[in-house]
Parts: sequence; C-alpha cells; structure tokens
Amino acid sequence: MVPLPARRALVAAALGTAGRRRFPCHAGNGRLPPSASLPLPAAARPSSGAAGEAGAEGPDRGSAMLRHLLLKLRATGPVTVAEYMREALTNPGQGYYTRRGGIGDSGDFVTSPEISQAFGELIGIWCVSEWIAAGKPKAFQLVELGPGRGTLADDMLRVFNQLASLLSKCGVSIHLVEVSPKLSEIQALMLTGGKAQSNPEDKSAYMKGVSKTGIPIFWYRDIQDVPSGYSFYLAHEFFDALPIHKFQRTEKGWREVLVDVDPEVPDQLRFVLSPSSTPATENFIQPEETRDHVEVCPEAGVIIQRLACRIEKDGGAALIADYGHDGTKTDTFRGFRNHKLHDVLKAPGTADLTADVDFSYLRKMTQGRTATLGPIKQREFLKNMGIDLRFQVLLQNSRDTATHEQLLHSYDMLMNPKKMGDCFNFFALLPHHRLAQPDQKNKPDSKSPLPPVAGFDELLLK
Repeated sequence: MVPLPARRALVAAALGTAGRRRFPCHAGNGRLPPSASLPLPAAARPSSGAAGEAGAEGPDRGSAMLRHLLLKLRATGPVTVAEYMREALTNPGQGYYTRRGGIGDSGDFVTSPEISQAFGELIGIWCVSEWIAAGKPKAFQLVELGPGRGTLADDMLRVFNQLASLLSKCGVSIHLVEVSPKLSEIQALMLTGGKAQSNPEDKSAYMKGVSKTGIPIFWYRDIQDVPSGYSFYLAHEFFDALPIHKFQRTEKGWREVLVDVDPEVPDQLRFVLSPSSTPATENFIQPEETRDHVEVCPEAGVIIQRLACRIEKDGGAALIADYGHDGTKTDTFRGFRNHKLHDVLKAPGTADLTADVDFSYLRKMTQGRTATLGPIKQREFLKNMGIDLRFQVLLQNSRDTATHEQLLHSYDMLMNPKKMGDCFNFFALLPHHRLAQPDQKNKPDSKSPLPPVAGFDELLLK
C-alpha cells in the first residue's frame, strides 16, 4: 500500500502548477437534466422536451432527416424510440453525431472536461492510482468510449507525461472508440497535432497515430475491436446517448412507446402506443416493476456485459460518469440544441438526444462478473480525488483577474449541487479481488489491506 504522504506527492507531481484556459461557459451550458420529470408520452401526445429554435444549419439537415424518416414510417409503420434515436444520432448521412456532434461553447452542450482541465487530470490520477493498487502491471490500455473532442484524453495524457518516471516501465497506449468521422478528426488534431493516419491494413483500428508525448493512439468503431489486455475503460457522457426503448403501463398491460407520422400534421412526428405488447415489452419489463413508465437501454446492457467480461479476464477497471438514477426515474428522454431543451421530435438530426442512465440496470447486467461501486455524485467523487487542492494551486498561480474568475466559475459548474455537482454520477466496475479484504484472523500472514478505491473513498488523498 502506498503511504498517504507518498500518494499526496504523487498527485502533486502529476498535476503540477500550470493552468490551461478553457472557454467560459454560462450557468446553463452543461447538458443538465431538468429539475422535474418531463410529461409522460402517450398516444398522439406532443413529444417530451421543450421546443427549441432551429439553428443556422438546422432547417436543411432537419428537413433531410425528417423526409427520410417520414418515408420510412409511411412505408413500414411506427418505429421504436430506440430506432428513432439511432437514425437521428448515427445515420451515416445525416446523423447528429456522425455529421456534427455539437460539443463545446458553440455546440449544443458542454461536458465537464471542456469546463476545466482539473476534471481530466483527476481521472488520470484515478487510473494511475488503480494501476498502483493492482501491483503496477507492465502495460495498460486507456480505452475511452465516445471521446468527444479528445479533451479528456488530452488532459489525462498530460498527467501520464508528468508521471513519466513512475510509468517508465509500463507500456501505455490509448484506444478511442468513435463512430463519428468528424469527431475522430477533431480528436486526432488535439491529441497528435493532426499527424494521425488511416490504417487500412488493420481491420480493427481504422486510424492510428502517436500523441505529442509519444504514446500510441488507435481509433475503433466498436469496443469489440479493441485488443484484449489490462485496461481502464472510460465512458464520460456516453451511455446517455445510446438508444432507449420506452414503455407505458396501461389498463391492458405494458405497451411500447413508438414514433409515427402525425396524421393531422403530415410533416410532423408524434408518439403513439403499440396496440399490443412488442418483443421488447416481453423481454425488458421485469415482473416486479412498480413504475408506470420505464426506459431501458439494451445496448448499454450489452456493452456493460462486454466490459465486465474483459475486466474479469484481463483485469483493469471501468469508470462511468453520466447523469442518471438507480432505477427510480421514469420519463427522462429529452433533446438539447444550442444549450437549451429541444423537442425530441423536431428537426431530427440537428439536436442531441439523451436519456438518464439507469445504474441499477448496469449493475444487474454485470451478472456478477465484477464488483461495482456507486453511483455517487460528481461533487463527492471529485472532492475525494482532491479537486479542492488542485484548484487552490491553480488559483495561486493564476496571473490575471479573468483567469481567476474563470477558475472559480469552472469549480462552481463542476461542484455546485444545482449545476453539475449533483446531476452527474460516477460508477465503477472492478475485479472482485480489488475490494476483497485479507483474512487477518485466520490467515495472519496474508497481504496487507488494499488501498481504498480512489474517488469512492476520501481516505485516498486525505
């Protein structure tokens, strides 16, 4: 076990004193859930979410995607909400993420890594801390699902560079799972200075490059393409964008919420209820369910199963950061455009569509292959990781009033319970042996207790 003073020194060495400017963002810029549940969708009822204004590029793209969907619906009938989300977000021609992916102050939402460098730095420390607890394996892969603009990975790479002497005997590699051609270009520019190259000879990684600090980086379209091995899997605001199925309890039993053409306004969409149960209803609604409206994300379950199998076999850990609940919420499906709530059925393809992550479902889908920790609030996790100390250092080294104020604003955005502090949660998957305590009573010669898991226990840094 690394002594506490040594761990404090490790954090200080990793973070340094230099600050990096992030663009300012006002209090509503985060992709935050509304304070109250949105209306339950039902037959012929307008969609969840608030109506948003079309942006500069909205009408053309929205019209193209809408025409595509209208033709599809008229030919095949209503589709599930999951199929609608999949088309609107990842359609190769007009999907929101494949064509745009509006992260940043000029986009549709801002994520925590975009607000402050400290967020990514502390996630980097988390990985190093778990690597040390595992006995410093000879290599580890950092695998990020949906890496956005690459900001989180960039901040983590800076930490790894600061700790180069500690990691000198460890082979570190970065593996990014990204379906958006536009975002992968942005990531390559940030992480490699634009020196990444297409990788046609490798059927799994479609692009590869080397970071500015000499660490190899690979891009994949699917988690299954990432090589096996001891890995840290990161999913920051990834699971919330995966397609969901929505279900409504009725007098006749459970019915699935579908998307269809509005017969009264032929160029618009509406929600309807399936006339009878669907295959998804039979498979995803549990007999003990007490809620009247349920959202289920099967893709999230499949990905969690794959991560749990990998961690069980090869070691490592997964850290998931997202807004969500522990099996208590009902209707959370909503859209974001220009940092405002946007009607989910208006101008498809021009807005981010999202739903709260059900962490109880993720826990269940590990099927006992790994241990789980959380969910805990973002402000608790970051406080346990030492964010207060980090911001003290950054404030002390800020050279002007504008930087000082921006740092205070960033801290408030990340930690304020009414902003991101309580809206976002951290959830971890770890090998069972990571949490097992030695049997000192029956086996006095057993190893000393493992250090607490960073972020989920405040003892790590205090």
